[in-house]
Amino acid sequence: MTGTKRDCATRIIARCREIATHTEVPGEITRRFLTPPMHAVHALLRQWMEAAGMTVHVDAIGNLRGLLQSPVPNAPRLIIGSHLDTVPNAGAFDGILGVILGIAVVEESREHRLPFSLEVIGFSEEEGVRFSKAFLGSLAVVGKLDPETLQRTDPDGVSIAEAIRHYGLDPANLPAAVLSRDAFAYLEFHIEQGPILESVGASLGVVEALVGQTRLQLLFEGQANHAGTTPMHLRHDAMAAAAEWIVSVEAYATAHEGLVATVGKLDAFPGAGNVIACRVKTSLDIRHADDNTRHAAVDALTQIAKKAAAKRGVTLTLITEMEQSAVPLDPRVTALLQSAAANAGFPSNRMTSGAGHDAMILAPTIPSAMLFLRSPGGLSHHPDEAVLPQDVEAALSTAMEFLALLSDDKTKDSHA
Repeated sequence: MTGTKRDCATRIIARCREIATHTEVPGEITRRFLTPPMHAVHALLRQWMEAAGMTVHVDAIGNLRGLLQSPVPNAPRLIIGSHLDTVPNAGAFDGILGVILGIAVVEESREHRLPFSLEVIGFSEEEGVRFSKAFLGSLAVVGKLDPETLQRTDPDGVSIAEAIRHYGLDPANLPAAVLSRDAFAYLEFHIEQGPILESVGASLGVVEALVGQTRLQLLFEGQANHAGTTPMHLRHDAMAAAAEWIVSVEAYATAHEGLVATVGKLDAFPGAGNVIACRVKTSLDIRHADDNTRHAAVDALTQIAKKAAAKRGVTLTLITEMEQSAVPLDPRVTALLQSAAANAGFPSNRMTSGAGHDAMILAPTIPSAMLFLRSPGGLSHHPDEAVLPQDVEAALSTAMEFLALLSDDKTKDSHA
């Protein structure tokens, strides 16, 4: 790897850490949708984008957008993007690395006569923290941010529409946030947020699909009673029913390749050590790249929950909170990205993303591809989240090879 690329990787990491200093909570990295620290983030990114020769604006949902115009007349547009917001007490690289890498790609491309323009988008919201609704930034870009969503409120009672106005933007201008008609492909760089690449000693992974997700809330309701005076066979123990089911969730997922199922939340009432629990509220998160497999898992685990409840005279209520189909990424653009990685000297395996990303919102509208960078320790959504300089170098080199392959592709198309 050249010294120039190495220096660039060091600068990319330093920029991510500089962005991380702009936070709502001192001492940690917390940056929600259109909160005050986002102004400072926009100012820094604008400075770097303009220095790279880009024209910059903020659209009506708060996405920061920089455009490097191609010298070729009527050139199409490649979009590179990721998100600027974080979860509470986050790391420094989730989301923002993809934006900073996009700017670095533009910096590296300025001297090349690309047959397409480059637009870098820093999506204002992806995590869903402030309004319990994810992908606000990318939904606006594909024209799927509906009026009902704009009325959602945060814990302080502020609606999305009001948050937009408080930031100095106008919701009436949301139609102008939709992708330009000349956009022909989308590329997203992102840390893996998992342990797979590290386990195989690889710097990069090419994502071919994003898993489908189902999120449920299950409510087991039995009868509270005295822990000392109620015989075991006369109990209606909601906690015991939930516990049997939770262990079954783990067993079922372990037995089915590629399936992950998680019970991450458990609320018991009345919550006293000497009282049989009368009500237990739990969560279930199920993910798989194949929707049929995921749906079968939901059906099976629902039936297991019903049996565990019925055995104890406990009732069960289920509420579906999220239903997201699996999203395949574009085969042609993905193949070009994998070839680019190989050309750069970083052969990479295809992989499925177990997390949601902005690419899953754009992919149904525009051919999309994703490149994962190794996550040391498999950590993400954590203060110790990190990225290795050599992996950033690998991603940047792959991106430049990808642009070269796309350029050849576009040149052939123009001569066809």
